[in-house]
Amino acid sequence: MQFGSFTLAGHRIVVTGAARGLGEAMARACAGMGAELWLADILVEEGQATAQAIAAEHGVTVRFSPLDLARPDSISAFGAEVAAAWGSVDGLVNNGAIATNVGGRGFEDIEIDLWDRVQTVNVRGTWLMVRALGPLFSGRARIVNLASDTALWGAPRLLAYTASKGAVIAMTRSLSRELGPRGVGITAVAPGIVRTEATEYVPRERHDLYENGRAVPGPQDPGDIVGVVCFLLTGQALALTGQVLPVNAGFVFT
Repeated sequence: MQFGSFTLAGHRIVVTGAARGLGEAMARACAGMGAELWLADILVEEGQATAQAIAAEHGVTVRFSPLDLARPDSISAFGAEVAAAWGSVDGLVNNGAIATNVGGRGFEDIEIDLWDRVQTVNVRGTWLMVRALGPLFSGRARIVNLASDTALWGAPRLLAYTASKGAVIAMTRSLSRELGPRGVGITAVAPGIVRTEATEYVPRERHDLYENGRAVPGPQDPGDIVGVVCFLLTGQALALTGQVLPVNAGFVFT
């Protein structure tokens, strides 16, 4: 599978949070465009099964490693493993994250421990992944950070997650200036709620808010996101470095 004339053949791409949901869909799409993949997730059995299924389906090499984004030692060990086996990386999709209390409690009711865990995984984990793989980025490397349009419209009763994804957007812009001189591009993608098994817990009214409020009404599924992500991993996407793309069928405009 290719999107227009774009290809990822010969590219080595790391995808975090790839065991299921949107991460799995993005990994499948990259494999369909010819990429060699290294998947990482805290869900070990699901991640291994996903890697095996993608490899069998697309005939590309797919590796899997357990990864806990809350643990710096886990991220460092993963970086060392990739360095030993690959030596260089052409793409990184920072998809691994946690979301809590979607449509749930207000800012005054968020526990400090919960706040800290969300920031640790979503913000620090994203930074540490870039740091761990930074020495391995090839001259054509591209990074895609998964943000969220909650940070663009200010979703209520979701402060910890919204703040974390706002930080991911800000980091993307800052990193674009640090990595740009090396020819490395980094872009943030900000989808709305995507229909996957990972969002089944989201209250019905939150889904309705999105589905009725989009310029193109209706639900989003992973297929609406993966083409954009795959393009951003190609050499043609460098001019989009530092940008945030709200891929949400017109729920938020920037």
